[in-house]
Amino acid sequence: MNVLTENFSLYGKGFLGTVELTVYASVLALVLGFVMASCRVSPVGSFRALGTAWVTVLRNTPLTLLFFAVLLGLPRFGLVLPFQLFAVLALGCYTSAFICEALRSGINTVPLGQGEAARSLGMTFGQTLSTVVLPQAFRSVIPPIGSTLIALAKNSAIAGAFSVVELLGTYKTLNELGYSVIWSFVWIAVGYLIITLTISALFHLLEKRWGVAR
Repeated sequence: MNVLTENFSLYGKGFLGTVELTVYASVLALVLGFVMASCRVSPVGSFRALGTAWVTVLRNTPLTLLFFAVLLGLPRFGLVLPFQLFAVLALGCYTSAFICEALRSGINTVPLGQGEAARSLGMTFGQTLSTVVLPQAFRSVIPPIGSTLIALAKNSAIAGAFSVVELLGTYKTLNELGYSVIWSFVWIAVGYLIITLTISALFHLLEKRWGVAR
């Protein structure tokens, strides 16, 4: 316990850093995922092409490479931001591709007749998607979105290699101070377990409230 008690503030900063990364990147991923899913099912060909390109590129790009591209590439174009914000952009954009595909799979479960009925009533594509299709699709995609956000929380560990304060990065300081590497990682694992179990519990409640009964 001395590894934790003697370095509680260090663990606390790392834990809060990971929580912040997870929350901000999750919000960005959900927003972008919704936008790209809308593009993927849009009747406009250029929008569908944009959504397809977004998903194809990001899903097939290693996250570490994306971190390098964002943290080292964007400043070359004059965009200089705090490292934490760069990490949020990398994590959020990467995860949005998976959120997009989860939402698209949910949209595909909604019977075509629902959309046709909405259009016959004079609804636009945006109205049909937001008021008829997505509310029904959301019920079936709660579990996969929850799993994706849990993966995002664990992927945030990569940010520590890019000077971002997060939980996994605390092991470097603890190692320099001479603490046991094993116990340092044990308490880091406990921190990640708390975060992932919290996300899991939240989505379990959402699934219990709105999920499709099976």
